[in-house]
Amino acid sequence: MREPRWLDAEEQETWRAFLWTSRLLNEALDRQLQRESGMPHAYYMILAMLSESPGRALTMSELAEVVHSSPSRLSHAVNRLEESGWVRRTKHATDRRATIAQLTDEGYAVLVEAAPGHVDEVRRRLFDPLTREQMLEFRETLHTLLEALDPDHEAPCAPDPG
Repeated sequence: MREPRWLDAEEQETWRAFLWTSRLLNEALDRQLQRESGMPHAYYMILAMLSESPGRALTMSELAEVVHSSPSRLSHAVNRLEESGWVRRTKHATDRRATIAQLTDEGYAVLVEAAPGHVDEVRRRLFDPLTREQMLEFRETLHTLLEALDPDHEAPCAPDPG
């Protein structure tokens, strides 16, 4: 058995700072969306990913991939979004095994209403504390980590401008 490569003090500090920062940021974004829009951050991400997709629709498996969710967790979330009238599910036209999740006009309106508060919170919590140079370095670091973790995956970072 191979000897573990233990983290040194600086690596341990970096690891713990990353964990704590990630947790605090996610909690802050979730609280803001719950308070101002009545939805958790996970639901906002589902609506946002659908809004950026052609026809504002994805198969449930595509949606699970882009929001990094298990199929069962996503199904539960989409059930709630359907009950709210924000998403509609239909059978795929040519693949009987696939189900399409589509953002409704009402869901799009809710997303448009929620987006300004959400982006303000993201800016306040993530970008405002950093200089432009720090943000660019952070972005490069994140891209390096994304490439190491998932080299075959397309970058989720740039929404379609159209």
